[in-house]
Amino acid sequence: MPMSLPLQVFAPDSHTLADHAAALRVPLWMPWPLPSGWQVTGHGYVGEADKGTGTVLAFRGPHPFGDLSEIADLLVVAEEPGTGLGSTLAGLTTTDPGPTFGRGAPHLKAYVGGHPTSLWWVETAASDRAVYAGEAAGRWLWLVLHPETAGALLVERLVLANVRDLGHEVDLLPYGELSPRLDLS
Repeated sequence: MPMSLPLQVFAPDSHTLADHAAALRVPLWMPWPLPSGWQVTGHGYVGEADKGTGTVLAFRGPHPFGDLSEIADLLVVAEEPGTGLGSTLAGLTTTDPGPTFGRGAPHLKAYVGGHPTSLWWVETAASDRAVYAGEAAGRWLWLVLHPETAGALLVERLVLANVRDLGHEVDLLPYGELSPRLDLS
């Protein structure tokens, strides 16, 4: 595992999420608005709350190509270079997306914190997930989707907002059970 510090994981609830979003210096990015039927399923950070070097926010919802019984997971990671959280969740053995990353035109564009952001498919990620990475606010941004076909969710215009900027709207988010995708043991 490429991470040097453990991931501290928290069950999905509005108070803890809001507290951590306010204290952490690394953003907690989330799709905004949250896609229909999706829930927040936990979050975590690497390092100390006020000095954390990486964050992850987990979501679960209906698979974009499946029937209503199929689910998909999305993990949104923001991290300082060298942290290794995104690469660990992507199934890599390095702390970055690899030597072929970022070549050619980006595979998708997102709006992150109000800014257009280029993201590239990480071809070296584990085959059971779709992984995209780029840079936002001076940090790595990773999108890890399970299963791999859930990457179709990104066909729609993706807008990510920092939970810190949502204010009381965090209290109105739908919360589900803790995501097993955050268990790195």
